[in-house]
Amino acid sequence: MSNKLVILGGGESGVGAAILGQSKGYDVFLSDGGKIQEKYRQELVDRNISFEDEQHTQSLILDAALVVKSPGIPDTSPLVVALAERNIPIVSEIEFASRYTDAKLVAITGSNGKTTTTLLTYHLFKQAGYNVGLAGNIGESFAWQVAEKNFDYYILEISSFQLDNIDSFRPDVAVLLNITPDHLDRYGYSFQNYTDSKFNIVRNQKAEDHFIYFEDSEVIAKELADRIIPSQKLAVSLTHAVAHGMRLNGDELISNYKNSTFTQNYPALPIKGPHNAVNAMAAILAAQVAGIENSKIAEALLTFENAPHRLEKVAEIAGVTYINDSKATNVDSVFYALGSFSEPIVLIAGGVDKGNDYSQIEELVKAKVKGLVILSTKHEKLKDYFEEIVPRIHISQDVNDAVRQAQQWAVSGDIVLLSPACASFDLFRNYEDRGNKFKEAVGNLIQ
Repeated sequence: MSNKLVILGGGESGVGAAILGQSKGYDVFLSDGGKIQEKYRQELVDRNISFEDEQHTQSLILDAALVVKSPGIPDTSPLVVALAERNIPIVSEIEFASRYTDAKLVAITGSNGKTTTTLLTYHLFKQAGYNVGLAGNIGESFAWQVAEKNFDYYILEISSFQLDNIDSFRPDVAVLLNITPDHLDRYGYSFQNYTDSKFNIVRNQKAEDHFIYFEDSEVIAKELADRIIPSQKLAVSLTHAVAHGMRLNGDELISNYKNSTFTQNYPALPIKGPHNAVNAMAAILAAQVAGIENSKIAEALLTFENAPHRLEKVAEIAGVTYINDSKATNVDSVFYALGSFSEPIVLIAGGVDKGNDYSQIEELVKAKVKGLVILSTKHEKLKDYFEEIVPRIHISQDVNDAVRQAQQWAVSGDIVLLSPACASFDLFRNYEDRGNKFKEAVGNLIQ
């Protein structure tokens, strides 16, 4: 019987899966349709792992016993279809790695807030002295760490794409922050398909596991009414008391877990906005489930530093505050960003539209946005939607021009907010590149 493991994709997760597969005795072959980065190519060479790039040789792939697929490759790609037709099992790196670790898993998903919640949860565990790894859609490959390290816990940021190809993956703690329209182009423009993908995070949970979720989400509430989920449920709410879980009451985050009350003043924390209150409560509950003392949680919360490109303050120039929220690649993220400020806003938005519905932010834009700069090669949809709502609109394909225009419209006390609502690939390599270019352009204003 063949023990050939084929890895599709030679990035961080793919090379990590290859390394783990080799360590478990598989005959490993890695194939990438694009060019493999030099650092990953060298890892494969050094470990004598067979690979190819800039092509997919079907004869070397279709004889696999198991395939680990990069989350970036859709199930509709001809190669994946050909594998499925031959009944060759196809799994994600998350699924593959989880088969080879006894560590407890905290898995975090949602349309928005995954990275912040994952980083904060990891910070709480790390500061409490736990032997914990950070992986998934962030940091180092989960499989690579399973192959070479020995953690007691993993905090995993999980995307819907990673959840599409699971079989037995079962987190001890599953966190579902929200579900709003995103990546619909990947899901046949079906919101239900996307929702089903997110709920895969609890598919294999058992009665002893925990499920932390945002109770105020209508989508999540509807799904919970239609699904049988055996794990212990811990709700998070911004609006009302919950029987088991955590709520925001005024300025206080109040936890009720196992009859132990934990209270934290939210304005004292380094993260702001109602969406980050949800993220913080989910992280706190995950820490409590793991047995971390309330005093250690309270202490660690105050020292957290969020990742870049998430409501990141870049500079204050002539009384105008410049905010980099480049990670806001969907409308829901922009909704939270606009809701985080009471000051007038000059909004810089635009990019690759993923089937966006801008009605969600229409009222906030009308109330708060004094000018809209559309930074994109395709401006028509944004312009057509907001030209009767926003007093002035400027269209640009150059980030320096966009920032200079925003500066001209802004006065002392205003916010210039890069919160695109779109993917970045029309003008930038990725959202990090877009955010970094924005920060450079703001820096040029000072010179």
